[in-house]
Amino acid sequence: MNFLFAWRYFKSKKSTNAINIIAWVSVVAVVVGTASLIVVLSVFNGFEGLVKSLYATFYTDLKVTPAHGKLIRLNEKQLKTIGGMDGVRAWSLVMEEKALLQNGEAQTIVYLKGVDSSYTNVTTVADEVKAGEFNLGTEDKPASVLGVGIENALGLWSDRELLPLTAYLPRRGASLNVSDPMASLSAENLYTSGSFAIQQDFDNKYVLTNLAFLKRILNLAPDEYGGLEIALQENADEEAVKDQIARLLGAEYKVLTRYEQNQGLYSIMQLEKWVIYGVLSLILVVAAFTMIGSLTMLVLEKQKDIQVLKAMGASNGRIQSIFITEGFLLAGIGAIAGTLLALLICWAQVKYKLVMLQGGSFVIDYYPVKFLARDFLLVLGTVILVAFLAAWFPARKAAGERVELKS
Repeated sequence: MNFLFAWRYFKSKKSTNAINIIAWVSVVAVVVGTASLIVVLSVFNGFEGLVKSLYATFYTDLKVTPAHGKLIRLNEKQLKTIGGMDGVRAWSLVMEEKALLQNGEAQTIVYLKGVDSSYTNVTTVADEVKAGEFNLGTEDKPASVLGVGIENALGLWSDRELLPLTAYLPRRGASLNVSDPMASLSAENLYTSGSFAIQQDFDNKYVLTNLAFLKRILNLAPDEYGGLEIALQENADEEAVKDQIARLLGAEYKVLTRYEQNQGLYSIMQLEKWVIYGVLSLILVVAAFTMIGSLTMLVLEKQKDIQVLKAMGASNGRIQSIFITEGFLLAGIGAIAGTLLALLICWAQVKYKLVMLQGGSFVIDYYPVKFLARDFLLVLGTVILVAFLAAWFPARKAAGERVELKS
C-alpha cells in the first residue's frame, strides 16, 4: 500500500515543475554516488588483490619465528611432526641476515636469505626469475639470485657475471672494533646466477642463496635456523594448523599467518579503503540534501491528499511511512541505475582497458577491477541509510499535518 502511494506520487504530474526537477536531480546524485563508490572500491580491490598476490609470491601461508631473538631450534622429530599435520603441504627452513655486497667499487646493504632445497615448494619466487636461472649453488661455492633493484645498484648482469661478489656478514659473537670495523665481519665470495622481479620492496632488498652456506658463515649449530616457512593445502584451516603448531613448539616460538607477517601493509590498505569510502559517501550526502528538498516540496504539494487520507482514518504512522517509502523509491531508482552504470564501466575497463596506468613500470598497464559482494552490500546499505535519514524529516512534517477539510 505504501509503495503504491509512493509510486503514484512519483510519476504523477506536479503543479510546479521544480518538484520534478529536484526529484530527478536527487536521483541523478544517487546514481553518481552509487556508481562512484562501486567503481572506485572495485578498482581498489583490484589493486589490493594484485599487491596481495605479489606478496604471496614471497611470503608463505605460515611462518615460525622466534618469540625473542633471531634464532630458533628445530630438531628432526619436530620437523617431521609438522610435515605430517593435516593441511600442511610443504615446509622450508630459512635464515636471514643483513649483509654488505660489494662489486668492485659498487656496494649496497641487502638482506641475504639462505633457503633450503624445499623453498621452491613453498613459494613461487623461482617463477619470477627474469634473467638467468634459480640456482643457489652449494655450501662451498655459493650462488645467489638477486632482486633486480640490487642488480642495478651493483651495476652488473647477474646471469653474465664471471667474477664473484664479496659478501660481508657480522661474525657471531664478535664485538665491534672501532679501530678496525672490518675485523668483526666475515667475508665470502658469492657468485650470481640470476635475478628476480616481484615487487619493489623485495627487488631492492633481498638476495637469495643456499642455507648451508649462510649457516656456515654465521657459525650456526646444525639445529639453528632463522625461521620455518610453511605452505598449506588449498582447503586447509589456517587457524587450526597455526594453533596445532603453536601447541607443539611452545611459547618460545611465534607462528604467523601471511596477514600477520605483513600486518602493517594490510592494515594500511584497509584504512585507505575506508577513507575512500568515507570521501565518496559525501556524494550521497549531497544527494540527501536534494532529496530532502524534493520530499519537502512534495509534502506541500500533497497537503490536501494527506488531509483526505487522515479523514479516511489513516494514522500518522501510515502517512509517515508513505513519504519514507517515497524516499526509498527515489534512492532505489538511483541505486539500481548507478549499479548498472558501474558494472558497465568496470566491464569496459576490463575488456578495453579504457584507463591506462602511466609510467610503464608496474606489473600491469591498466587499472585492475575486482568485484566483491560485500562492497555491493556496503553501498546498498549506505544508500538505504541516506534515503531513510533524508526522508525522515519531510515524512514527520507530513504526519504532523492537521485535518482542515472545508466544505
